[in-house]
Amino acid sequence: MKENNVRKVTDLKDLINQTVELYGDNPAFKFKKRMYKKGEEVEFNQITYKEFKNEIDSFGTALNSLGLQNERIALISKNRYEWTSVYYAVTTGDKVIVPLDKALPDNEIISLAERSEAKAIVFEDKYLDVMKKIKEQKLSKIEYFICFDFEEDKDGFLSYKKLLQKGKELLDSGDRSHLDAKIDPEKMSIMLFTSGTTSMSKAVMLSQKNICANVMDLVKIIKFDDKDCMLALLPFHHAFQAIINHVVVYIGGWISFCDGLKYIQQNLCEYKPTVIVCVPLIMESIYKRIMKNIDKQGKTKLVNRMIKITNVLDKIHIKLKRKVFNEVHEAIGGNVRLVVVGAAAMDPNLIKSLGGLGLRLVQGYGLTETSPVVAVEADGAERKGSVGKVMPSYEVKIDSPDEKGIGEICVKGPSVMIGYYNNNEATEEVMSGGWFHTGDLGYLEDDFLYITGRKKNVIVQKNGKNIFPEELETLISYIPGVKESIVYGKPTRDDDLDVCVKIVYDEEEIKNIMGYINEEEIHKFMKEHIADINKNMPPYKHIREIIVTNEELIKTTTAKVKRHEEIAKILEK
Repeated sequence: MKENNVRKVTDLKDLINQTVELYGDNPAFKFKKRMYKKGEEVEFNQITYKEFKNEIDSFGTALNSLGLQNERIALISKNRYEWTSVYYAVTTGDKVIVPLDKALPDNEIISLAERSEAKAIVFEDKYLDVMKKIKEQKLSKIEYFICFDFEEDKDGFLSYKKLLQKGKELLDSGDRSHLDAKIDPEKMSIMLFTSGTTSMSKAVMLSQKNICANVMDLVKIIKFDDKDCMLALLPFHHAFQAIINHVVVYIGGWISFCDGLKYIQQNLCEYKPTVIVCVPLIMESIYKRIMKNIDKQGKTKLVNRMIKITNVLDKIHIKLKRKVFNEVHEAIGGNVRLVVVGAAAMDPNLIKSLGGLGLRLVQGYGLTETSPVVAVEADGAERKGSVGKVMPSYEVKIDSPDEKGIGEICVKGPSVMIGYYNNNEATEEVMSGGWFHTGDLGYLEDDFLYITGRKKNVIVQKNGKNIFPEELETLISYIPGVKESIVYGKPTRDDDLDVCVKIVYDEEEIKNIMGYINEEEIHKFMKEHIADINKNMPPYKHIREIIVTNEELIKTTTAKVKRHEEIAKILEK
């Protein structure tokens, strides 16, 4: 695997300073001036890296004027330019940033505000009611409530715009408190709460060394340059989106924001990005839309035939896919050269199908605790079924492998977290001799990492046989009309576990297959397909019972299934 040249960055202040020196006049952000109706001419704001740094330094100086040196600052809003300004103002000023999930209900926002011990919070006006509750009832240590959308300070809430202006004036008058702040790259600088798919969310402590090591690793093995522009489809608080943001800043590219999931295709055509960062569900939606349009035009057979021809030409290094499928590429902006998929496993068939149309998908594996990327499909190093090669600065070992080499994935390297905040017990449970125990199961082959399941999800039967739900779920996903599924163990009278599945069907697809919606008929249809899967499985893996529904599975805000909550709900009935 050929590695790209990288420049060393020690911390986020160093990263910003180097980028401004190298790419100061490049656009850093491009976003709409307002929401536009269909057919209206769209006007954009463009912020250069020099302007970005000026806002970072101004707001950092303003925070110091409030006496917030070395304090924790929470942050919650939709993706917007100011979000990133605050993030970098806090981290380049030797403070701790606490990004909160914008989709959390009020009670969880209150809980995390209290648990983080933040002294200030920056937010958009959507959260004003919960901020009033926290302030009036003194539900946390927060002293300063700063709203992005207020023109003036009011009722004890500060205006971000006014504070920014104050910071600019202080800078102009010679205040260097932010500019001269020394960064300790080893100490906690980012506090991220995990999505809590298996238990109460934990507060992960990350350092700037953790983040910068991951950024340099990614740039080493995936080619980016300052002409790259990224449409951010994941929320900025998400560790995966955040690291790609840092990568884009590192390479001097620019970032734009999606107006919402229903505007993805429109935004792709407006911003014409070269890079998209998303979760599998978003890519599946884009692909279905593309194929539906092809089918409407009666071109499905032609497209399938051209995929076969261009696949053959690819093997002799004649690359014609983008030209042949130009209409498909134009539908998503025309410039997309790379789709980075994370946060959940991608269906290999979907990767193949999109690749057939000339779209390059790169998937990786990581966790919040590893800053986050551990392995990724690097340039010239891809292997079917794997999540890519282990990142250059990481070591990965497989703990207690079975006869197939499958065991718990353990990780060591400069991007592994400091630990869980105020939770030594949880930290000791996952850290041993510098190795982070991920809780995920997999195996290594020629430094390529393969994921087989989650340790906590394994169904262990009385005879000692282990069943990995994810393996069966992948097979079930190939059944026509299946939107998603969850495989679980159901207790039997003799204290064993039967393998069962809950299938969520896709109404539109089922209508196309059956011509109507009838759950009894759908159940029969799914049961026949499950019987086919069972035929190719040893008896202990046979699925004994199925539930069919159109009700989506319980998920986190990043579209991960909350397995334990969902299974508990199923078994309660």
